[in-house]
Amino acid sequence: MNNLLKFLTLSTIIATASGCVSYNNSQPSSPIDSTVKADLKADIAVGDAISGQSSVNVLFGFLKFGGDSQFADGVSYGGQSGAGLSSLGLDPVSAVKSAAAYKAVKASGADLIVAPRYEVSEENYFIFKKVSVTVKGNKGNIRSIR
Repeated sequence: MNNLLKFLTLSTIIATASGCVSYNNSQPSSPIDSTVKADLKADIAVGDAISGQSSVNVLFGFLKFGGDSQFADGVSYGGQSGAGLSSLGLDPVSAVKSAAAYKAVKASGADLIVAPRYEVSEENYFIFKKVSVTVKGNKGNIRSIR
């Protein structure tokens, strides 16, 4: 019993004397603040109302199937529709918005959508979800850029 008590005491002293050590070496830095300024003005002809619709099925929250294969690229839609999933490419709402915008622009022959409004509909059945988006706006054609 005496040997067991000595062993436990020695183990406790060693455990408290040696602990986990963490090192943090911070490097001072400054943010890169760049501004791109273009003194270009576009003359845009605003036309009739246009719209586009797209939908996709989502299984387990990230497996997309049955959607479109053509998308409008380089458009920022704002908001936080995917709660952080967009950085991983798993946000189905942004992809469906992009496909709806592509369909609206392609079908109307527009260069852009003026004042787009997105109507997002999600039918959620726990492991299965259907996301549908309709975009409405006005047809915009660029006449000239100066």
